[in-house]
Amino acid sequence: MIRHLLAATALALATSPASAHFPFLVPDGDSKGKAVFSDTLKPDDKGVAVDRIANTKLVVVADGKTTDLSWTLDKAANCYTFDVPGSGPRLVVGITDYGVLQRGESKPFLLRYYAKGLFGNLSVPEKCTAGDRVPLELIPMAEGGKLRFRAIAAGKPVAKTEVTVLIPGEDKAKIVQTDDQGLTPTFDKTGQYGAQVRTIENKSGEQAGKKYDEIRNYGTLVVTFGK
Repeated sequence: MIRHLLAATALALATSPASAHFPFLVPDGDSKGKAVFSDTLKPDDKGVAVDRIANTKLVVVADGKTTDLSWTLDKAANCYTFDVPGSGPRLVVGITDYGVLQRGESKPFLLRYYAKGLFGNLSVPEKCTAGDRVPLELIPMAEGGKLRFRAIAAGKPVAKTEVTVLIPGEDKAKIVQTDDQGLTPTFDKTGQYGAQVRTIENKSGEQAGKKYDEIRNYGTLVVTFGK
């Protein structure tokens, strides 16, 4: 009985809420932003501290130029805050090497996050991409009063993959699938969207003395549509 209880406890820890948390870079106006580690666009209130992503490298991309950004920990609010210089469409990009993890009996993996937040008005797709700065990203595309996302990995569309979308005014995330061109279905609600996509690389290696059998990349995006 004790053995079974210990096994159940280990499984619960391996599949804790932290496994569904992602870094989101959330615009708060035109020049200020918040970084959260959560399953929504709000700071987590379930006890998962945002400083788990403390080693994130943060930059702003504008007019083809990249500038390093710093952020400030707001421990009480469980988020980081940062200022975004400039005007017009700007893309803030965060790269987080989360380290090597293993859940239950599954093989160990290296976890990496690539977060994007679009500041200023939603512009043409060419100004909403981080390009070769990240291996995986979601690009927002607005046309005909509707919004959709394109999943790109290593410069190529990611076809037939799941994208999780946080839709304005809806409590539950919606999981959709990309088409052959890496495009999601369209959305027509106005407001602030969050989205997340994953790819897995069958590549083994070692980091900080820990071996891994694959690399799991997650790309997130926050963008405001129609406002």
